[in-house]
Amino acid sequence: MATGTDQVVGLGLVAVSLIIFTYYTAWVILLPFIDSQHVIHKYFLPRAYAVAIPLAAGLLLLLFVGLFITYVMLKSDRVTKKTQ
Repeated sequence: MATGTDQVVGLGLVAVSLIIFTYYTAWVILLPFIDSQHVIHKYFLPRAYAVAIPLAAGLLLLLFVGLFITYVMLKSDRVTKKTQ
């Protein structure tokens, strides 16, 4: 069973994810249909970032996953050599 702290952290992560998803969805799907002179446009970045930010985040994610896998493989290789 999860502790109270774990549940609060999980709820916080879900809330942040929901806010990011809502913001991105409004930015990418709804904003193109609103007049470019409308005041709501000042709360969003230019549309070019709608592709660049997720692309950079995906590349960073792949980099960190690759680094983690490399680290685990090298660490397990050292343990295997020590036992032999």
